[in-house]
Amino acid sequence: MTSVSVHGLGYVGLPTAALFTNEGFTVIGVDTDSERIELLRETGPTYEEVELEAYVDQALESGRLTLTTTATESEYHLICVPTPFDEEAGRAVLTYVEQAARNIEPHLREGDTVILTSTSPPGTTEHVVGPALERGGLRAGVDFHLAHCPETILPGSILHEIKHNDRIVGGIDEDSTASAAWLFETVTESTVHRAPDPSTAEFVKLAQNTFRDTNIALANELAKVARDYDVDVRSSFALSNTHPRVSLLTPGPGVGGHCLPVDPHYLGQNSDSVELIECARDVNDGMVDYVSEMLREALGTLSGSKIAVFGLAYKGNVDDARNSPGERFAETLLEEPPELTADGGEQDIEVSAYDPYVTDSELELSDYESALADADAVVITTDHDEFADLVPDDFRDRMRGNVVIDTKWILDADEWAEHGMRVEQL
Repeated sequence: MTSVSVHGLGYVGLPTAALFTNEGFTVIGVDTDSERIELLRETGPTYEEVELEAYVDQALESGRLTLTTTATESEYHLICVPTPFDEEAGRAVLTYVEQAARNIEPHLREGDTVILTSTSPPGTTEHVVGPALERGGLRAGVDFHLAHCPETILPGSILHEIKHNDRIVGGIDEDSTASAAWLFETVTESTVHRAPDPSTAEFVKLAQNTFRDTNIALANELAKVARDYDVDVRSSFALSNTHPRVSLLTPGPGVGGHCLPVDPHYLGQNSDSVELIECARDVNDGMVDYVSEMLREALGTLSGSKIAVFGLAYKGNVDDARNSPGERFAETLLEEPPELTADGGEQDIEVSAYDPYVTDSELELSDYESALADADAVVITTDHDEFADLVPDDFRDRMRGNVVIDTKWILDADEWAEHGMRVEQL
C-alpha cells in the first residue's frame, strides 16, 4: 500500500491528507505545531463546511491517518506549508518550505517522490526544495523524484475542489512528472495536466490568480469611471457583456482571501516586467479608500458618525476573513484622525462590525441589532446570502441615518428608496 506524508496540516494540508486517506492510502500527517496535532486528536477538525468536516473526521477515524510532529519515511512527500508574503521585503517567505524539505531529507530514500504544493514563485521547487533535499547526498532526478503540483481550493467548496479540480504537475524530469501525475490521477476525478517543468507549474498557478485579480481591477476602475460620468454601473456592465467577447466582472470593495491579494506579487520577485500586474494590485487595494470617499460624500462628514460594516469575510457565505476588504475598510475608518469641534473637542468615528459567519477577527464583533442601533450609515462589503434578505424598514427603524453603501450589488436600490433608505452602489 502506497504511503503518503503530508507536511503541513493547515487549510490545504489537512483536507489533502483526508483525500488520500479516504482513497485508500496510508497517510502520515506531519505538522510541527504540537498544539494543532493534539487538538486534532482530541476534538477533530472545525469547518463551516459540514461535508468537509465529516470527510476529515472519516479519515481521522479510519486508522490509516497517523498524526505526528516529526517526519518519517514515506514513498511520497507532499509539502503543503504556508508561503506568506513579506510586504516590506517584497518577497515570498520560503522559510517554511525550506524547513519542511530539510525535515524530509534525513528520511528520504531512493525512488521516493517529493511534491511541493504550496503556492510559490517560479523556481522554488528546483532552487529551494531541491538543494535542501540533496543535503544528504541523494540527487533530485537521479535518486529521487521532485515535482510541483499547485493546490487550487476555494473556501466554501474545498471538498468539491480537491476532488474535481484539474491538476497541473511539473517535474524536474519525465520520471518525476510521471510519478507525481500518477499519484494525483488516483484521487482526482478530473484531468491531470503535465507541465514541462516545475517552474511552469508554479507560474501557471500565479498566472491564473493574476488573471482574476487584474480583471477585477478593470471592473473596479470602470465602475469608478462610470460614476464620474453619472452612468449606471450595473446596467452599463450588463449591456457591455452582451458582446460575445466581453465579460466584465462585478466590481467590489477590493479582493481578499489568501490568493488573489498575494499571488500576483510572487511574479515580480524575479521579474521587473509586472507593470500592469502591480497597477491592478494598487487599484484593488485602493478600493477601500474609494468606498470611504463614497461614504464621506453621502454623509457630508464622517466626524462623529457611527458606521456599521456588514461583512468581514472576504467572500460570501464563508467565515474566512483573511485579507478581507471589509476588515481593511473598517480599519481605514478607525485610522481616520478625529476632527475638532467648535469648542475644541474631538469627534471620533464609531465603527461596528457584523458578520453572521466570522467569529475570529481583530475587530470587535457586534450582533445585528447592536451594529445597526443608531448607525448613521451601513456599508455592505460581503455578499452573504443573508444580506440579500435584509429588510429596509428594519434598517430605517433602528438606524439614526438612512445611508447604505452597497459595494456588492446585493440590494434593490429602488425598492429601498421607496422605504426611505438611500442606497449608493459601487
